[in-house]
Amino acid sequence: MNPLPFRNRAALEHLQSQRLIDVVDRVYQHVPFYQKAMKEMGITPDQVRDITDLSRLPFTRKSDLRDNYPFGLFAVDMRQVVRIHASSGTTGRPTVVGYSKQDIETWSELMARALHFAGVGPDDVIQVAYGYGLFTGGLGMHYGAECLGASVIPISGGNTAKQVQLMQDFGTTVLACTPSYALFIAETMEQLGVRPADLNLRVGVFGAEPWTEEMRREIENRLEIKAVDIYGLSEIMGPGVACECTAQNGLHLYEDHFIPEIIDPATGQVLPLGEPGELVITTVTKEALPLLRYRTGDITVLNQGQCSCGSPFVRMAKVMGRTDDMLIIRGVNVFPSQIESVLLSVGGIEPQYQLVVDRKGALDTAELWVEVPASIALDEVKRLEELAAKITHAIQTTLGINLKVKLVEPQTIPRGAGKAQRVVDRRNLYNRAKGEE
Repeated sequence: MNPLPFRNRAALEHLQSQRLIDVVDRVYQHVPFYQKAMKEMGITPDQVRDITDLSRLPFTRKSDLRDNYPFGLFAVDMRQVVRIHASSGTTGRPTVVGYSKQDIETWSELMARALHFAGVGPDDVIQVAYGYGLFTGGLGMHYGAECLGASVIPISGGNTAKQVQLMQDFGTTVLACTPSYALFIAETMEQLGVRPADLNLRVGVFGAEPWTEEMRREIENRLEIKAVDIYGLSEIMGPGVACECTAQNGLHLYEDHFIPEIIDPATGQVLPLGEPGELVITTVTKEALPLLRYRTGDITVLNQGQCSCGSPFVRMAKVMGRTDDMLIIRGVNVFPSQIESVLLSVGGIEPQYQLVVDRKGALDTAELWVEVPASIALDEVKRLEELAAKITHAIQTTLGINLKVKLVEPQTIPRGAGKAQRVVDRRNLYNRAKGEE
């Protein structure tokens, strides 16, 4: 494994162009969906000469994977598919992704690259508390850690007291899980009387959900580790599409395998570097499921400029939220991660919350549930009123919306090893009950 295969952009862009030409030809020849989409746009593979032609190609959406369920977008014969992953399908048909033997090797090497730049090495003991199974998180991290030569504890998620025990007994040095679960582990440690000094833990590699700088500081303070952000999505590959290095100054997106763009989510127009928008990714080395201009739904910013680690790859900012979890509350666009950032800046509260959105008549309502710190008794009315007012004021002045704040008992907000459910949108339940989508 060469952790830094490129030292300059010119060589990288030359390789990107070669690989883009190849993948466009392959999907045109082997995937009817892309051949039809390209014909409708009046473009043929020979018209794609380099990466400047990327914007001429059609977008791919998650709905396209569902419409071609299960294997309609695969570009290879099923005899070449050695692994199948899929989403849960809780909102409809699952999105199915396939991997060839070479895809698995590429994925493992990219995950090893990510871990290397996160400061992880062959001497580390990595506790993988991402879910295994059809979800890509657990196995992706597992294969990358083994490729790196580290020792792997494949515990998966849940059984949090056992997680803490194994950290103590096995000398875990690296924790891999969702950031919300890392905080739950920290809470469990405190309840069990286990101090960070009792562990060998030094690095956390956290992803699978948006999280803020404030949450990073919270995790780092409570676990006494360096918390590194990793990014990926199953449709593109899984974890390892991008990852921070130890400089923690943006996630290096591995452009030798994934060509990124930022677009205006409303118009589809490509935006310049430095502008926030929806991340679009074209896979240029995947064999089983290559995707052209896949709209991830993730809102972020891309920036160039040499990092102190020496990588020439573009850096993406932490994901601000998703185009499909953005809430419009009384005309104001709000992402859950923005609320989290405000809450953690208030101080003195647990970073556990849920935004409950409902509809009364024709009007949307929003109520923010926040857990009361164990240090405040529920009968301390004045302190509770002051805390609620403080949170309300912080959200009003920062985000420009007036939310009703409801303080709830500790451990009221559901925890788990997977992604935290930060939004309960009862409007959707209301619409589904009426048979609407």
